[in-house]
Amino acid sequence: MRSLRTRLALLVFVIVAVAVGVVALGVLQSLDGALRDRQLRGLRETARQNSAAIDAAIDRGDTAGRINRLVRDAADQTTSRVTLLGVARTPGDVETFLKSDSTAEVEIRDLQFDVAVQAARTGRPAVGTEAGDAGRIGEAALPLRYRDPQTRRWVIGSVIVWSRPLDDIADTVAVVRNRLLAAAVIALVAAALAAMAVSRALSARVNRLQRVAARVAEGDLAARFPVDTRDEIGRLARTLEAMRLQLAELDDARKRFIATASHELRTPLFSLGGFLELLEEEDLDEADRRRFVTQLREQVLRMQKLATDLLDLSRLEAGSLELRSEETDLGDIARRVAGEFAPALAAHGSHVELRLPRDAVRVDCDPERVAQVMRILIDNAITHTPAGTDLVVSASRRADHARLGVGDFGPGIHRTMLPRIFEPFVTTDDAQGSGLGLAIARELAERMNGSLAVQSQAGRTTFTLELPA
Repeated sequence: MRSLRTRLALLVFVIVAVAVGVVALGVLQSLDGALRDRQLRGLRETARQNSAAIDAAIDRGDTAGRINRLVRDAADQTTSRVTLLGVARTPGDVETFLKSDSTAEVEIRDLQFDVAVQAARTGRPAVGTEAGDAGRIGEAALPLRYRDPQTRRWVIGSVIVWSRPLDDIADTVAVVRNRLLAAAVIALVAAALAAMAVSRALSARVNRLQRVAARVAEGDLAARFPVDTRDEIGRLARTLEAMRLQLAELDDARKRFIATASHELRTPLFSLGGFLELLEEEDLDEADRRRFVTQLREQVLRMQKLATDLLDLSRLEAGSLELRSEETDLGDIARRVAGEFAPALAAHGSHVELRLPRDAVRVDCDPERVAQVMRILIDNAITHTPAGTDLVVSASRRADHARLGVGDFGPGIHRTMLPRIFEPFVTTDDAQGSGLGLAIARELAERMNGSLAVQSQAGRTTFTLELPA
């Protein structure tokens, strides 16, 4: 029962069995009632069509022998039993007594003819069934009226009952029941075989996915999930395949990052070691000593930046970075951060153009995190553009959002890199660094309920930070 295949097959079998049982019971019950009602309606119509002669003979006052012959003739013509009952009124009720019967019985003991009493009471034809010696009997009673010579009113003096066994209905229902049972058995067997076949096929497909998933879990990211259908399992396989591709990309990015980080750390570490050995020399003059100390400081700062980027990304992914929102003028942040890069821009041979509105661009945000995003974008523009490439820093506000933009007039980002430019550890071919800056910037923007987007073409690249105003 732990097997999905067994449970699915059993579930289909139970559903088909219940459905067949419900249909069989409903059909048999409705069929029995429909056939009985049809038989009674036919019997009532027979009584209406064939009672006129007997009613006329009673009205004429024919002899009992004449009436008996008419009753027997009517029974022969309609293949029914015909019984003529007289009506006697008692205080508060009516009773019936036998006057003539097509079977020539003098006293009828097996039938009560309740329909005759009902017809005598209501004055309307009545139908019903009762059990007799011959089985279930269908009966149709027709009241016969005559005019009372004293009161001149029509009075029910007799009731004629037409009856017929209903055994043929039981036989018909039995035949239908047997055929339904045979069909049910065939349907159950077919359902069981079909359920087993379908469940086996589904189980085989799930097992294939399981085997591939086990290989992926073991680190074999080259294993492919079979995507061969468009049903639910096919969509699951497609989702798993997309997951595998993402894992493969992340694994490649991780390997590239380890290589990049190793290179980034190895270079300053080797430089630090070399400069320290040089500083230990006794005959080193003061000018060289100061130059070596400056280079040592630059390498330490480089390592600090890499460690800070790794720590920031880890805190962002863990959701432990706290934001402190306050009303902030984005124009002031743009001026301040751009001023911080004045030495770097001078060394790069570039200058920055500020395009800021006269009015303040005020939003509720964390000013330190917005400044961090701006630093990342400006540093990224300086790092990835040729010397002498100018930058543009802008701020604006429209309706319910504000924007900060950093653009450059460099060669642009290759279109194949644009979809992945914000992924961690992803760098362009000629990029320097770990490729964490833009990933951190995007995470910070999203944490502030904003977004970071890029537009790039040859000669112009613009990163835009959009925040709710």
